[in-house]
Amino acid sequence: MNAVQFYPLFLEASNVTIDSRKIEKNNIFFAFSGTNFNAAISAKDAINKGALAVIVEDEDFADASQNIFYVPSTLRFLQELAIHHRNQLQIPIIGLTGSNGKTTTKELIHAVLSRKFKVQYTVGNLNNHIGVPLTILSIKPEHEMAVIEMGANHQKEIEMLCTISQPNYGYITNFGKAHLEGFGGLEGVIKGKSELYDYLKSHHQTILVNENDPIQLQKTRGYQPKITFGGAGSDYHFQEFSHQNYVGLSFNAHIAQSKLTGNYNFTNLCAAASLGFHFGIDFLEIKSAIENYVPTNMRSQIVEKDGKTLILDTYNANPSSMAASLQNFSSFQGTKTIVIGDMLELGVESHHEHEHILQLARSLNFDQIITVGKNFLELNAADSIGFENSAELADFLKLNKIKSKNILLKGSRGIALEKVLEFI
Repeated sequence: MNAVQFYPLFLEASNVTIDSRKIEKNNIFFAFSGTNFNAAISAKDAINKGALAVIVEDEDFADASQNIFYVPSTLRFLQELAIHHRNQLQIPIIGLTGSNGKTTTKELIHAVLSRKFKVQYTVGNLNNHIGVPLTILSIKPEHEMAVIEMGANHQKEIEMLCTISQPNYGYITNFGKAHLEGFGGLEGVIKGKSELYDYLKSHHQTILVNENDPIQLQKTRGYQPKITFGGAGSDYHFQEFSHQNYVGLSFNAHIAQSKLTGNYNFTNLCAAASLGFHFGIDFLEIKSAIENYVPTNMRSQIVEKDGKTLILDTYNANPSSMAASLQNFSSFQGTKTIVIGDMLELGVESHHEHEHILQLARSLNFDQIITVGKNFLELNAADSIGFENSAELADFLKLNKIKSKNILLKGSRGIALEKVLEFI
């Protein structure tokens, strides 16, 4: 069994899943096994639930008469099937990566382009070696374009994801201090993220460039085709403004006010608007898309609760995004408390980067600094309160309410700061 042979059966399926709990009628189930679990044991149960076919990597559970097929690697077969499906598609695919803002930018691009087209896009954070092929396989005949988010924590990963998604357009949000441990430092981050540029250049595809970013400028200098924004001579030029802690953009005296906080989101808005213009969408439609997009994914999300303004930005954190969040939050009017969690995957730079963030926080004169995680805890001084984990903070908050009018929660996914939200 290979991907080409299996493809006609795939076209009959309603969906592809790797979660045995979510199997529905006419699905294809890829039985991914872990170190301590053989998912192939669920094969017959999946068929009984209505699955059209099951892919297993354990020959003992294969039964072609019931559409249970053996392959040496379910992961490799999933990727090969996605590549074959991509090769049949005749629609533009926009590839997206970067250190910060990938998911928000993807959501905004989808919101804008959906004003004119039927757009498929990465759901949630399915942006890795499994999530990207799953997203490609979710593209149906009715879709007119797709937006694929690509994440990476080491070099050659974006290169591999590009071979699967084969983007016609690409955008790197920025190059920041994320996953320093895996990439081997900031230069490694730049090299790894630039694998998207390498793919687009070698296949003569279009690059979207923020001309206010010197690295993007340098990496794309002299290349065509590209779409540009940010500079005075760019294809599209927008003005930034903010109102009541929300960021927006203006174009030719027209204003689009988002529900996102943070001036770092301005370039995310610009990227979405630029692609909207490129694909023939007028500004009134772009404005409507931006103003109706409501962040609900713990990224730059404003929550009003009991007379307090909470900034929920707990999905991820690295030194670049943390510094930007703190600086933005310092401009809020009224008393301010920050709850910051450890930044993970920083390797040998971890101590220095956590120390730098604490120094920045102290310089911004917040009314209260609360830290969560072992890295910050080692560095805490008398002017901050530290906890080893979110559970300890939750216990503290049950008895000690934060009095500030504005509260920022920012930390890496592993810290799960959103768990304390109900106690604030």
